[in-house]
Amino acid sequence: MALESDVTILTKAPLFGLLEPEAVRLLAFASETRNLRRDEVLFKKGDRSDGAYIVIRGALALEGGEVNGQPFIAEPGALVGHMALFLRTPRPATATACDETTVMRISPTLLRRVLEEFPRSAGTLYQSLSEDLAGLTEGLERVRRRLEAVEA
Repeated sequence: MALESDVTILTKAPLFGLLEPEAVRLLAFASETRNLRRDEVLFKKGDRSDGAYIVIRGALALEGGEVNGQPFIAEPGALVGHMALFLRTPRPATATACDETTVMRISPTLLRRVLEEFPRSAGTLYQSLSEDLAGLTEGLERVRRRLEAVEA
C-alpha cells in the first residue's frame, strides 16, 4: 500500500507526472524515504546538493526562498530542489521540517537509471525542460529590451 501512495504523490509532482507509470513506480520503489522531527533541518543553505526531495507528509519551510518575507512552505506533493537532479550545486535555501515530516529523496543517479530504462519518458522530460528553458530565455530577453529602453 505504501508504494502505491508514494507513486500517487510522485505522479502529482512536477516533472515526475510526465513520466510513464512504470518509470514512476521504479522511482518510488528505489528512492530513499526519510522521516524528520519538527524543526529538524533536512539541508542547509550552501550545502552541496545530493538530489531532490518530494514531501510525502508534513511540510518543509524553505528559508532563503521567502515569499513576501515569509519562508516558502513545501507541502505534500511538492518537489524541492529539482535542479539538484541535474546539477551538483549549493543549496539556495535551508529546509526545515515544520512538523513531523516524511520526504522521499530522488538521487541524480536514480533518475538517470530510470531515464535510461524508459527512453520515452526521457524524451518527454527533455521536451518539457527545453520548453521551460525557452520560456525563461524569452522572459529574460523581454527584461533586457525594457532595460535598454530605460537606458535610452
